[in-house]
Amino acid sequence: MIKEQIQELSKKIFNDVVANRRHLHSHPELSFQEVATSAFVASRLDELEIPYIKMADTGLVGLIKGTKPADSEKVIALRADMDALPIVEANDVPYKSQNPGVMHACGHDVHTSSLLGAATILSRMKDQFSGTIKLIFQPAEERLPGGASLMIKEGVLENPKPQAVIGQHVMPLIDAGKVGFRSGKYMASTDELYVTVKGKGGHGAQPQQNIDPVIITAHILTALQTLVSRYSDPKSPCVLSFGKVIANGATNVIPNEVYLEGTFRAMDETWRAEAHKRMKKMAEGIAESMGGSCEFNIMNGYPFLINEEKLTAAARSHAEDYLGKENVLDLDIWMAAEDFAYYSQVADSCFYRLGIRNESKGIVSSVHTPTFDIDESALQVGPGLMAYLALKQLGN
Repeated sequence: MIKEQIQELSKKIFNDVVANRRHLHSHPELSFQEVATSAFVASRLDELEIPYIKMADTGLVGLIKGTKPADSEKVIALRADMDALPIVEANDVPYKSQNPGVMHACGHDVHTSSLLGAATILSRMKDQFSGTIKLIFQPAEERLPGGASLMIKEGVLENPKPQAVIGQHVMPLIDAGKVGFRSGKYMASTDELYVTVKGKGGHGAQPQQNIDPVIITAHILTALQTLVSRYSDPKSPCVLSFGKVIANGATNVIPNEVYLEGTFRAMDETWRAEAHKRMKKMAEGIAESMGGSCEFNIMNGYPFLINEEKLTAAARSHAEDYLGKENVLDLDIWMAAEDFAYYSQVADSCFYRLGIRNESKGIVSSVHTPTFDIDESALQVGPGLMAYLALKQLGN
């Protein structure tokens, strides 16, 4: 049976997958700079005799065509991202980052090595399936405008057009050996907010001579939270947070302006657009009413991520068959963002989570932290499950 063959192949290639992951982890590259990473992936595809094209500068798209006859040919896309983060790694491991200040702290090395592993399995089983597997090795998930948006613009979902796009992402909250799924809305849209509140600075002992931008900012910050508490639908999650506020005055100095940076996240594109207008109008109105002014700039980020329900239900069922029902979990809504959302907005998509946690080994750190790492036993699950999901979706 296909399942048993994939499981056996996963065991045979496990050491190679680990070696690939460790190489990638040791040589991380930032978004839009994945030159060596792309070359490494290309060399592995060459070894597997998988044809590929380059896209979005450092992205790669490979095709594996099954040779088993069929009445109709389906296409399923599997996606992995390749970029790293500007973080100094704190782990003392043999595969520690060799690029100062850059680290695979979000598991993209796992995603890429898993997809290479899946490609190895599928290339060895071409005579046992019909249809085509499209391998998407994508750059720049971590940086706007997102590599997914660029690859879609360059035609990654055409020639041939996939009937579904499947992606996996590491999850430090889930034990290695387990995976998680959620149908429907899963991850939030994300927008960056850059705000400057202007007034008239002066001596703190003579506030009547000034227009205090600090007080104006306080009113704006408080009022903006009513977007979440009073204007958004409570059944649809929404988050507005400001993480940077710079007044740069002194104990007795009122500054001329206050600078803010924040994030807005939502699960509804209509509300997202309306909220942009409301927060801008509200902030500018409050500043003007208090004698100041406000420049409110919004940088649109990724859309929300939605898992197509039939595809995800089928993928979950196949995962239960492959791993056992006890190893497949339900996921809650996650207010972080992912540029895989771009695929989900234009194609039937399923984005699931790969467990990497092992408390006994002390592997518990969150993504985007200097101590992030994985239990490498997950690298036996990741490649095989992707291959199995792809073949089941092709109807094999």
